[in-house]
Amino acid sequence: METTARTTPATTHQRTQLAFHKAKLIVAAYGALSSVVLLTVVIRALTGHTVSSFMWGRSGGVLASAAVTYWLTGVAAQGKRWAYVRVRVVSVVVPIAIVAVDVIGGLPGWFVAMQVVCALTIGATAFVVNGSEVRAAFPKER
Repeated sequence: METTARTTPATTHQRTQLAFHKAKLIVAAYGALSSVVLLTVVIRALTGHTVSSFMWGRSGGVLASAAVTYWLTGVAAQGKRWAYVRVRVVSVVVPIAIVAVDVIGGLPGWFVAMQVVCALTIGATAFVVNGSEVRAAFPKER
């Protein structure tokens, strides 16, 4: 008896939903790490250490991007192509932007290191949402 793996619409849907579940977990981790960065900035400011307005804005902005990305991932999991496209773009562009701006900005090493961890986390989402099965679930509209 020969067995072959067959991809049916049901299994494709299941795999796509599993991919979005993974993506949501990764984005949630990105949000948690972003919260840690902002909390660290708050604690350092309260304890008399120097923190720049850029660090405040960047920390808040990264946390806000995590919230928006999490929402977009949830909407994409419901089958909305526009949200899926945005999650794909965010998961590729945001890590590059985080690292590029932080390295150029002359920020403290601890801040850059924490931001790089955030960038790597959201970047991992790109590997999940750009998989061939997930892309196939969202064909281009003509």
